Amino acid sequence: MRAAEVAVGSVDFGISDRDFAEVARILHDETGIVVTETKRAMVVSRLSRRARSLRLPSVTAYCGLISSAQGAGEMQHLISALTTNVTRFLREEGHFRDFENRLLPGLARRARGGARVRLWSAGCSTGQEAYTLAFSLLAGLPEAADLDVKILATDIDAAVIEQAVAGRYREDQVDALPENVRGAFLKRANEGTWEVGPEARKVLAFRPLNLLHGWPFHGVFDVIMCRNVTIYFDAVTQDRLWCRFAAQMPEGGTLYSGHSENVTGAARQFFTHLGSSVYQRNAQPVGGEYMDDVGRAG
Repeated sequence: MRAAEVAVGSVDFGISDRDFAEVARILHDETGIVVTETKRAMVVSRLSRRARSLRLPSVTAYCGLISSAQGAGEMQHLISALTTNVTRFLREEGHFRDFENRLLPGLARRARGGARVRLWSAGCSTGQEAYTLAFSLLAGLPEAADLDVKILATDIDAAVIEQAVAGRYREDQVDALPENVRGAFLKRANEGTWEVGPEARKVLAFRPLNLLHGWPFHGVFDVIMCRNVTIYFDAVTQDRLWCRFAAQMPEGGTLYSGHSENVTGAARQFFTHLGSSVYQRNAQPVGGEYMDDVGRAG
């Protein structure tokens, strides 16, 4: 038995080089996520748990399943097992302050005048980013639910979308929120647990969505938050996604990336960098393959 293939209990925790390469290929093709050799132990650990739940004798058997025609229905479970969901309320707080101070007054005037306003939290994980955006929106536009204003929140992992929809968080997860925000938009569900109230829920729509696949919506987004998502992608996938976002935004729209992410490559021509991972959509038109990808009608 090779050192990397040590059996524990009834499940073989090893993975061959060939199987690891195949898992990495499938994950990249489906999600854009790059898994390198440094993540091998994580892959083995998470796939071992999934193999156990399916009563499979080894990780090798699980790899055989996902590589087969019968494994198509397992893809979402593979994604759930291997994606990383790190988020918190008010993460990279400066973005929310920028939204409230620079963007919200104008968006509020437009909305009150009958205009359509759309915001997108792309890669929302368990929902804290999207709810924080909703709290910021409602602080300056409390009647947003009665206007043509909506926040779309999406993530590739359907399991974390379910958690986001539930909107329940532990005491330590809401500690970052100021007391007045908690009082306005959350309520105690039970000892040690808080639940997001109806005000924020009314302006939010949570949906599972693979950013690499077609986007089943039309119209543009005035604000897109896609933060700490592309760090898991290679440069080609990053550039393609930034271009697709540009095609889904009006001139003057704002894109927020994570502080460790930069819009580079071909996508750079579509944005003006305002600093602190904030980008404004400029007048450069986006056409060709990127327009086809998002399927916009106009």
